[in-house]
Amino acid sequence: MTLINYIISGFMVGLLVGMTGVGGGSLMTPLLTLLFGIPPSVAVGTDLAFASITKTAGTFTHRLRGTVNWRIVRFLCMGALPAAVMATLWLKHFGVLNKEMDHIIRYSIGVSVLLTVIALLFKGKIMGWINANPEKQLQGKSLDWVTIIAGVVLGTLVTISSIGAGAVGATLLVMLYPRLSPAEIAGTDIAYAVPLTAIAALGHWWLGSINWLLLGSLLLGSVPGITIGSWSARAVPEKFLRGLLATTLTLVATKMLLS
Repeated sequence: MTLINYIISGFMVGLLVGMTGVGGGSLMTPLLTLLFGIPPSVAVGTDLAFASITKTAGTFTHRLRGTVNWRIVRFLCMGALPAAVMATLWLKHFGVLNKEMDHIIRYSIGVSVLLTVIALLFKGKIMGWINANPEKQLQGKSLDWVTIIAGVVLGTLVTISSIGAGAVGATLLVMLYPRLSPAEIAGTDIAYAVPLTAIAALGHWWLGSINWLLLGSLLLGSVPGITIGSWSARAVPEKFLRGLLATTLTLVATKMLLS
């Protein structure tokens, strides 16, 4: 019965991801922790393996469509991949499966979910401010270095909480590269997340914090869920979906931080 619940959960998360475009980590990791009582470290490790598989398929699609800016991907990875390795070593040093570290990971998940909510609610206003103040946009080497630093932040956040490569990463790309089309934002965001989540997942495999049976069950549900969600996205008003999602994530983050 538990496996069926995991499959259903994977389907529901996949459905929401397909309809809203928000990264599955901000939904899946809190769900596993709060609803099923999965230890935060195992929830994070399993979700990273889940993300690395699903995002690989998405990258192939965007590559065929020519909607990946590989130069930006390279700068993001220059920061994110070393940060993921360092975060893994940090988790190894302090013991990823002990109770104290579980509390730290739980709080990091809560903070990451709140960042996702902020990205959801204020993305439009951020874009409006950037478009109204083009003289304040970064250029040249300064932009390259800030992109690398953004990669460091995302790499650390994703490795510890499995959250950040979706809505947070996309919002940072909008802020730094406002001239990219929405398709390029989505493609670039997914493309850099593939090696990041793969390295972070390998790190958690090394740490022993991946539940492979859980991973398989989630994938069984999420693949049809994402497909149906993508097809039905236009049938539901985007503002309604994002408002509902932001409210849900706020409640989840509050629960994670206060429990």
